[in-house]
Amino acid sequence: MKKFEVYKNIRKRAVIFGLPIALFALMMVSILASLLIIIFSFSFGIILGVLVFNASLYVGLTRIAHNPQLFQVAKAFPRIISNKRNSGIHYE
Repeated sequence: MKKFEVYKNIRKRAVIFGLPIALFALMMVSILASLLIIIFSFSFGIILGVLVFNASLYVGLTRIAHNPQLFQVAKAFPRIISNKRNSGIHYE
């Protein structure tokens, strides 16, 4: 008989439309804001611009979700790990 282990951290890897939950929430906020812009705008160009913006945001967020190293600018670990208090004075 096959045993299955319980996966408790399912929310950490949950994906909706190919986006993690935080990025999906950002996408939904953008869509709601663009719907308000579409309702109160009277220009066809603004409506097309909002649609292009939402499409490009979705493509950008999916690329960020599949390659998270794009925005990692700092190193993962510090150069020195110490319990000493940092006084801010450099002697070297």
